[in-house]
Amino acid sequence: MSLSGFTAPWWFLLLVGVAALAAFYVVLQRVLRKRTLRFANLSMLEKVAPKRQGWYRHVPVALLMVAFIALTVALAGPTAEQKVPRNRATVMLVIDTSLSMKATDVQPSRLEAAQVAAKSFADGLTPGINLGLISFAGSATVLVAPTTDRAAVTQSIDGLKLAQSTATGDAIVAALAAIDSFGKVVGGADGPPPARVVLMTDGKETVGTRDAFDAAEDAKKAGVPISTISFGTEEGVVEIEGRRQEVPVDDDSMKEIAKLSGGEFFKAASAEELRRVYDTLGEQIGYEKKQADASRPWVTLGTVLGMIAVAGALLFGQRLP
Repeated sequence: MSLSGFTAPWWFLLLVGVAALAAFYVVLQRVLRKRTLRFANLSMLEKVAPKRQGWYRHVPVALLMVAFIALTVALAGPTAEQKVPRNRATVMLVIDTSLSMKATDVQPSRLEAAQVAAKSFADGLTPGINLGLISFAGSATVLVAPTTDRAAVTQSIDGLKLAQSTATGDAIVAALAAIDSFGKVVGGADGPPPARVVLMTDGKETVGTRDAFDAAEDAKKAGVPISTISFGTEEGVVEIEGRRQEVPVDDDSMKEIAKLSGGEFFKAASAEELRRVYDTLGEQIGYEKKQADASRPWVTLGTVLGMIAVAGALLFGQRLP
């Protein structure tokens, strides 16, 4: 029940009237008592008058005053910061499919764990989010343009295939291009919807026509933060063409990309940690905090107290307060 951010605070002037009613009730009770004592024969009154009600006869009036106060607060239009679903936004989910993603330091493998978590992320996004998908290894491929069709995204996630090399910069460039194209189509009078890139990878950039750090700076200029997820452990190992090769996760590069783009860095060394990261991102991306109307609890309180006051008055005094 918020008591801040009032949109119409002048309604609080009604509290002067509430205070006047309370004062009038107190004065009236004293006047009635004095009048009774002045004109009554006390010995006779004690015998014939009904037993005087106790303090509880004033409870209905007190509840009615509180009800008036609650309804006045509601009229003043209190607001509170509330989490509301975004009605428009664009997210490009960018997933590394280089050969290092078949490492089994994360069970059953880095790629399979990433697929499960990414599908859960896609399914959990609020309906107002347009989600696209890019996979990248030696090159970047836009598998799904931004859309509200979650089935198309999850099906494409299931179909991810591994390939050689890691072109992180090219993947960021492709994500920015997809966001820009989509924004021009759906922008309208309000301009393009806010956008973000979610980049999940496990290793350093090895190839590409565009440096990842330069691409991150481009994202900053475009107002598109990149949330990076460094996925895997330092003990990752894969076998490529019969040779055992270490594939430790590269946290430093992901931290720098996030910093340069104005985004956030996340570390996930297990499938469970990756799921939690995606859950956090889903909350951040799918919802926003706004000052929203918070008068309903006050209306409810005032109405309920008013009804109790009327019922109490009829029960104790057989009349309305």
